[in-house]
Order: sequence, then structure tokens, then C-alpha cells
Amino acid sequence: MDDPSADPLTEFRKVNVEGTAQLALEAAKAGVKRLVYISSIKVNGEESAIAYSTDSPVAPSDPYGISKWEAEEALRRIEAETGLEVVVVRPTLVYGPGVKANFLNMMKIISKGIPLPLASINNKRSLIYVGNLVDALAVCATHPAAAGKTYLVSDGEDVSTPELLRRVAFALGVPARLLQFPVLLMKLLGKLTGKSGAVNRLTGSLTVDSSKIRQELGWTPPFSMEEGLLETAAWFMSTKNTKNTKNTKKNL
Repeated sequence: MDDPSADPLTEFRKVNVEGTAQLALEAAKAGVKRLVYISSIKVNGEESAIAYSTDSPVAPSDPYGISKWEAEEALRRIEAETGLEVVVVRPTLVYGPGVKANFLNMMKIISKGIPLPLASINNKRSLIYVGNLVDALAVCATHPAAAGKTYLVSDGEDVSTPELLRRVAFALGVPARLLQFPVLLMKLLGKLTGKSGAVNRLTGSLTVDSSKIRQELGWTPPFSMEEGLLETAAWFMSTKNTKNTKNTKKNL
């Protein structure tokens, strides 16, 4: 994450911990019965060869993840003190219309037909379409069995980085230009350039076991990954066409 602050943990704590706790306290005072908190899979960690579950140990490794875990702890204390029902949801990478950061950059690169040396990567990543996340949050807000629980959510379909790129390219209607390149050399270059974090996210695995919310609440994602990517691609192309139209008008 791009942290311009000299002390990012303090800044994250102001919003993610102090702000969340204050909101929960005010909600309890106002008589709100339940609060559904969107946390992050970063609470469990950044990479794992085995799928994370709600029984996995907590191991946040960056200021954002640490602040999210501290917020969860604060909410559990408030829950015990006030009776406010708290449900914690830890999503994986969220994509959909309006997506930003790395996912948006990936779509821009693919749409331009730029070759990517990522065909050799053999990993697994869990993602969740924003429509599926919203549906899961709605179930957590209303289902009686959700009170006091923590759930990990995903689309339920894990893909490798090359497979994700191919699926995004298909959704955009363009060819996926993937080249073979040794992963070990990629990691070495990451170390030499100070980009190890970015390389690890591309090459490493991070999957979640979302069986708990499915079994306890009967939740199933209403959208497939293919449907989610098609909606995301449609949004991306519409914004791209809008920009092109605006530029054309300026030139005229």
C-alpha cells in the first residue's frame, strides 16, 4: 500500500481502530442490534500455501492488517460490554465496477495488449466479486446464527495469476499475451529493485476456506467469477470510452 505517512500504523489506527470503536459505541447507544464489520484477509497474513480459515492463526504483517486486527479486538470488547452483536467479515481481494489499484492497472495493461512475463507462475489466489461480497454482508446482517461470528468470504473459485489474466483478457475481448519467465529470476529481480512485495503478490498463493459461512448461514455466491469479471470489464470499457469521447470533444 502507498503510505505517504512517516508513521502509517498510527494513521491507520486513527480510522480503522479508533474510528471503528467510536462508531460501534455510538451504534450501541442508539440501540443498534448488530454491526457487520468489513475487515481484511490481511489479518491472517499475506501468503499461505494452505487455505486460510477462521481457525488459522492471526498474523498481520503490515500496518493496515495490524490495524484491522486491532479493530476486530476492539469490537469484540465492545460486544461483550454492550451486547451489540458483531459480525466480522474478512474478504479476499475485491474486484468489480469501480475497482482501483493493482487490479485496475492489470486491466489497463491487458487492454493495451502489452506482453506480460507471467505465464510460468503456478499459484492459487482467492478473489471476491463486489456483488458477492454485498450479498454476504446482507446475510450476515440478518441471519440469527451470524451474531458474534467471523467469516472468510470468496467467490469459491481459486485461480492462478496466469489464469486470472486470461480470464480478464477474455472478458475484455482481447488476447492474453503471456510470456514464459523463470519465477526464481522474477523474485531475484524483485529483491534487487525493492519490489519483493509486489512480486510475491503476483507469484505467491493466498486462498481462503469459506465453508463456514456456507454451512452456518447457507450462503452461496450469487455470481460466478466469469459473471463478475464480465461486469468489471464492461465498466472498465465504458469508462475508457467516456474518456476517449471527452478527449475527442476537447480536440474539436
